[in-house]
Amino acid sequence: MIKKLLAVSISLTICMIIPASVHAEGDAQAGKQHAAACAGCHGDSGNSIVSTFPKLAGQHFSYLTKQLQAFKNDTRNAPMMAPLAKGLTDKDIADIAKFYSEQTISANPMPTLKGQDHEVESNKHSDNKNKETELKALLTFGGDLYRNGDLEREVSACIACHGPFGEGNKPAGFPMLKGQHADYLIQTLEDFKTSTRTKVADNMMHMIATKMTEKEIRAVSYYISVMK
Repeated sequence: MIKKLLAVSISLTICMIIPASVHAEGDAQAGKQHAAACAGCHGDSGNSIVSTFPKLAGQHFSYLTKQLQAFKNDTRNAPMMAPLAKGLTDKDIADIAKFYSEQTISANPMPTLKGQDHEVESNKHSDNKNKETELKALLTFGGDLYRNGDLEREVSACIACHGPFGEGNKPAGFPMLKGQHADYLIQTLEDFKTSTRTKVADNMMHMIATKMTEKEIRAVSYYISVMK
């Protein structure tokens, strides 16, 4: 009799846990409806057209929920996002995160340095070639910084947290970076560097970004933007 009661108790417990687990993972269809209000900045499928707005497509569910919660409770500085997030329930946040996490991030074109134009007159061909060489060198520098960091300046290698292909680390909550807009990445690193993004003084990214030069920020951002 005791064994039967125990079995029934376990069965009921499992039945109670399963719906809660499903709820915690979010509902993509419900999230799609909520995300319609986000399309103006982030695109219909989370691939923003404006390079200063981040792509959300394919981002880890756990990271998206964490950021939306941070917007909601004001632990992340975001004047545009905070008012919107405060109106969301925990279920809304889970649903939105689920929707975006299931989308596919789009590839970016090769970044263009200031003054570079492939449709200019022939007498500017030489200047374009110089810009292309400069861009190639910058991407190479960014790739080396991403993989190896800068030991002399104590800048950590991005690969340690964000993976060899910019895929991030889902269990650890580190975001996917590949395919993100270079302009957004540059602004994000600058915001970490100046403590504009976070109110947490010992934030890991703040401590890394403060040691990065302007060239390093630009180089690694360009490199990440074309990772696939």
